[in-house]
Amino acid sequence: MGPFQLLALGVNGIVGVGIFFAPAEVAAQAPGLGAVWAFALTGLALVPVAFAFAVLGRRFDSDGGPVVFARAAFGERVSFLVGWVAYVSAFLSTSAVMAGLARAVAPSVGLGGPMGERLLASALVTGLAALVASGIRVSARTWTTLTVLKLLPLAALLGAFFFLPAGQVPPPLPATGTSWLKAGLTVMFAYQGFEIVPVIAGQVRASERTVPMATVGSLLLAMLLYVGLVWACVAALPDLARAGAPLAQAAGVWGGAGLERLVGAGTSVSALGICVGMMVTTPRYLSALASGERSLFGLERMSATGVPMRALTVTWALVLGFVNLGDLSELFALSAIAVLMQFGVTAAALAVLALRRERGLRPAHALLAVPTLVLGLTLVAFGASAREAAVALVAVLAGLALMSLSRPREPAPVRLP
Repeated sequence: MGPFQLLALGVNGIVGVGIFFAPAEVAAQAPGLGAVWAFALTGLALVPVAFAFAVLGRRFDSDGGPVVFARAAFGERVSFLVGWVAYVSAFLSTSAVMAGLARAVAPSVGLGGPMGERLLASALVTGLAALVASGIRVSARTWTTLTVLKLLPLAALLGAFFFLPAGQVPPPLPATGTSWLKAGLTVMFAYQGFEIVPVIAGQVRASERTVPMATVGSLLLAMLLYVGLVWACVAALPDLARAGAPLAQAAGVWGGAGLERLVGAGTSVSALGICVGMMVTTPRYLSALASGERSLFGLERMSATGVPMRALTVTWALVLGFVNLGDLSELFALSAIAVLMQFGVTAAALAVLALRRERGLRPAHALLAVPTLVLGLTLVAFGASAREAAVALVAVLAGLALMSLSRPREPAPVRLP
């Protein structure tokens, strides 16, 4: 795939369903213009993190992202566990998002009730798995199209806010009574997604240029978009903290009922885009952890069209099973720990490889690891719960058990002249 498609993957990963509701959550901690500042400052704080992923991402032209970074710096065991925890978090989150999308859409297609929702979720999982199995090029076209479609209503909202005259709207409240840490943590989760760009580096043309551009570029584009959207919400809704659908309600203020319906419909399009991106990237964590010195059931095998078919099949089966379990709101329990692990391992790998002067890195590159480690530790110290830590421990133990099933990779036969 090319640079535009990889950039679209990063933007699609960041701009999910959360931004449609996050302005209200952040406004509860940072009222008035404080919400705008929270998005702007947190986005700037994450730029060094994106640079850390970009600096390493350009030096590895294989799938896996943090998994291959950890293998180069710390060896097979750490790499395997990083990949496993990231994979467990990813397929659980994928299950929850797909179940939520099915629940939202089911009544409109005549499939109300738990049975109808599960039937629709199963069809969605199977259909997206078939789409991904058809090849990376087809998947890239799909997520790029959905990214454009999800951005159009948001761009229309920004256009209405900045360029159309509005009625009588009270001025925004000043930034008073702000809990910056809590607001920043909420915003940090809204900005997650740029870290998935290096996960498919093996399928990218000129990855040494494209991966850094897409990693940093997707974060910067999302930051500009988010600051503008939150500003529009703050200016339109004096009681933003109590808004049930802040983006849609702000669209109604600035552009009328038609724009409000358009932005509201964008929620489902955005969720579908996230589902496609997750189904593409999640199996690659599994294939990457099995692609080192030890093989695990051939999960690393790649098709001619750039798809890890065995890893995709396992992911499809797991997600299909979980979407039929009922309420999946608790399946995000591992997300904070998994993101911390990816941030922390990437920063530590960058520092270690830079100090070793490997992969063309210099000791000065290790400075990029400092803000990344600080943000990762902040995230786990204040954003992760004891339940998340317990789930992570169970995942690590399961990973160790799974690793015991792997076998040393047989060396390729040497062809005699």
